[in-house]
Amino acid sequence: MGLMPKRVKFRKMQRGKRRGSAFKGATLSFGGYGLKALENAYFTDRQIEAARVAVMRNLHGGGKVWIRIFPDKPITKKPAETRMGKGKGDPSHWVAVVKKGRILMEMDGIPLEVARESLRVAAHKIPFQTKFVTRMTHA
Repeated sequence: MGLMPKRVKFRKMQRGKRRGSAFKGATLSFGGYGLKALENAYFTDRQIEAARVAVMRNLHGGGKVWIRIFPDKPITKKPAETRMGKGKGDPSHWVAVVKKGRILMEMDGIPLEVARESLRVAAHKIPFQTKFVTRMTHA
């Protein structure tokens, strides 16, 4: 299994609402370049890993990358061909709830064009609209 919490207080969680903008995690904190979410969405553990691998491949071992989100929300699913009722299904995977404005990834120690290209490749793995930001455009 990919990214997931070591332990949680409760196995199952209610869905909640995915509206509004991010207040926390909406500014660059570590690197000079980042990828910002432009929509509210769920970002699964597998999608986060795919984006991370895409970035690392593109960087060829140079620079430093920070992943600013973590999948801590369990999503449940009932087995196929099961009748309605009989309670909530078992947790099937984990997601990070992403609100618009949230910084997803940051990087530093590389030229602007390399950062732009590697985050562009990562953006293709992400199921919602994103935007490349730098300290200059962002501040």
